[in-house]
Amino acid sequence: MDLPLHQRGDAVSSIVYEASARIRDPVYGCVGAISSLQQQVAQLQSQLAIAQAELLCLRMQDAARCSNVVSNGVSPPHTPESSDVNHCFKHAMTKTQPPVCSENLWT
Repeated sequence: MDLPLHQRGDAVSSIVYEASARIRDPVYGCVGAISSLQQQVAQLQSQLAIAQAELLCLRMQDAARCSNVVSNGVSPPHTPESSDVNHCFKHAMTKTQPPVCSENLWT
C-alpha cells in the first residue's frame, strides 16, 4: 500500500518471480539465478576478448602478408588474382606491424 499505483504491478511481478525462483532453488532462490547469469556473462566476456584478440592477430598477419606481396611485387601461391594484390596494397598502406602470435588462441 505504500507504493505508488504505477509501481504496484512491477512489485507484484517481482514478488512472483522471487517466489518462483525460491520454489526452483529453495536455498538460493533468485540470488542463485542472478549469480549463474553473472558467471555466464563473465565467461562470455572472456570468450569475446579471446575472439577479438585472435581476430586482431589474423588481421595483422593478413596485413603483414599483404605488405610482403606489395613490397615484393609477387603474389603468394594461394592468391594469384590481381584483385588480391589491390587488397594487399590497401593493407600495406596502414603500416601495421606483424603480430607475434602463431598459435591458436582458442583453448
